[in-house]
Amino acid sequence: MTAEASEDGAGHRARLRQRLFEGGPDALLDHELVEYLLALAIPRRDTKPLARKLLRDFGGFGALMTADAEAIARVGGIGETAVAALKTAHAAALRLLKEEVTERPVLGSWQALLDYLRADMAHEGIERVRILFLNARNVLIRDEPMWEGSVDESAVHVREIMRRALDLHATALILVHNHPSGDPSPSPQDIRITRDIIEAGRHLKIGVHDHIIIGANGHASMKGMGLI
Repeated sequence: MTAEASEDGAGHRARLRQRLFEGGPDALLDHELVEYLLALAIPRRDTKPLARKLLRDFGGFGALMTADAEAIARVGGIGETAVAALKTAHAAALRLLKEEVTERPVLGSWQALLDYLRADMAHEGIERVRILFLNARNVLIRDEPMWEGSVDESAVHVREIMRRALDLHATALILVHNHPSGDPSPSPQDIRITRDIIEAGRHLKIGVHDHIIIGANGHASMKGMGLI
């Protein structure tokens, strides 16, 4: 890289930085934000083409930021430091969102909960099931992954959830899982296992507030849809 090109690159990054400082998070386009993150890790390289390639290959900003570190390194052909810059930004965003739903009643912070879940799960490549265990004040006790793979009618899963709720002294829970297809519409299997869990919880005085399904195209609330 020539000295002139290096100076042009430094000037460009300085302009991006100034726009970010003055205009806030919406001041930069997706590719500019990724470009600047990568530039922090690869200061002597023009990272704009790489940022555009990553966004194109992964299908957008959300999918890139939530992608597995190994997948980013493999597709981008970049080192651990650059991958770490992206994953650190993602981890920081999730931590900020999670703070909005901890130590306060979840039902009163519903939009914050949805924002957190979508940021964490909307672009997952495999189906994951997690349970939010709540206390008597509907404050989050534990956000716990339970299993991977399709939600089904397995009685083992129902027993596992109830046993964990009793261990945590939870009085209510919210089921959450994602649909990698992007479509959050509940399947018949989703509805059946949810009703099985509600029935099991009724005998143990453990309520089920909702079953939320997350997809890249939005979310579905079974309670909101009148399915439970």
